[in-house]
Amino acid sequence: MMTMKTNEPTGSAPPQPTIDPETGVEKCPADRETKRQLKQFQRLPTLAVAAETMNRPFNPFRSHCAAALIIVLLALTTCARAAANDALPVAVFDFDAHDDNEPDLGSKIAILISANLSANPNLILVERAELDKVLGEQELGVSGTVSPDTAAKVGQLTGAKVLVTGRVFKADGQMFIVAKIIGTETSRVYGELVTGGTDAPLANLSASLAQKIATDVTEKGDTLVAKVESHEDLVAKIKLALGDRHRPVVSVNITEQHFGQPVIDPAAQTELSLLLQQCGFTVADDQSTNRPAIAITGEAFSEFGLHLGNLQSCRARIEVKVREVATGNLIAVDRQTSVAVDIAEHIAAKNALQNGADQLAGRLLPKLVQ
Repeated sequence: MMTMKTNEPTGSAPPQPTIDPETGVEKCPADRETKRQLKQFQRLPTLAVAAETMNRPFNPFRSHCAAALIIVLLALTTCARAAANDALPVAVFDFDAHDDNEPDLGSKIAILISANLSANPNLILVERAELDKVLGEQELGVSGTVSPDTAAKVGQLTGAKVLVTGRVFKADGQMFIVAKIIGTETSRVYGELVTGGTDAPLANLSASLAQKIATDVTEKGDTLVAKVESHEDLVAKIKLALGDRHRPVVSVNITEQHFGQPVIDPAAQTELSLLLQQCGFTVADDQSTNRPAIAITGEAFSEFGLHLGNLQSCRARIEVKVREVATGNLIAVDRQTSVAVDIAEHIAAKNALQNGADQLAGRLLPKLVQ
């Protein structure tokens, strides 16, 4: 690793400003430190621009802004790297513990396990404060006794793919900490155990258990998380269900909102229209000369869920009606709730709507040809 040399003064005395020989302007040590950090990351184009800005005479406001820019860009880079590695969102709940001498023992263990798991690049931890907020609003308690059915509900609410909970108890002069690892999509459950003396350091036991949990999640992730169906696989499945039957002309009109703000290009409507076209239907809109035989109408909304580390989780719900235009008869009524995660909130919201539209399409499109 290359060592960065600086002219920072040593000792306890506060650093003194120096004069820039090129500009004759007084330079602040904090300004020099910011420029040093910027140089370290000049391989990123946006940071290079900031570095160029910092080469000008010192300006306290500009210095603070550039420092903030470093933090933001590095955080986004970390998030993008985690997303690219298909990191699994994990939620850790308080462990069930009945110890009158230490009533918060289960909470302490959960915090220590979370801290250890957060260092694993293959995992994204749901923030405990956000998790408590969401579950509190839903009046859903899952400390220690979480079941596979409850896990599925929590996964829908938070976007977490894996839940970790368990119990801690003392017996025969030993402390036992048992962890339960649950896949929210597959309901698969794995267990891990660590033991130690009643006076054993809790930090050591928790770290050992966290390592076992991380190994299970990374090595057995394919059994904890449902297989993701590709867009091409979805189209092929729908085409197979449609067979060679006549595809009518269809119109799609789904209004969409996020945080109460209307969105000009609805993600759900776009995704349904795309799938209809790829499956052989003719899609009509206000500019089309073809008159639709079937109209799909509905409403969709998305909203922020919670933080998954530095990622954003959004939830979406779509409600649609399928109607025969000539008679006004209802062919189908359906709804779908879905979750998506991304480094940007509004992209996560769009993806959640798109996921919901994909799930609806698999059920609705075959009904259009019956």
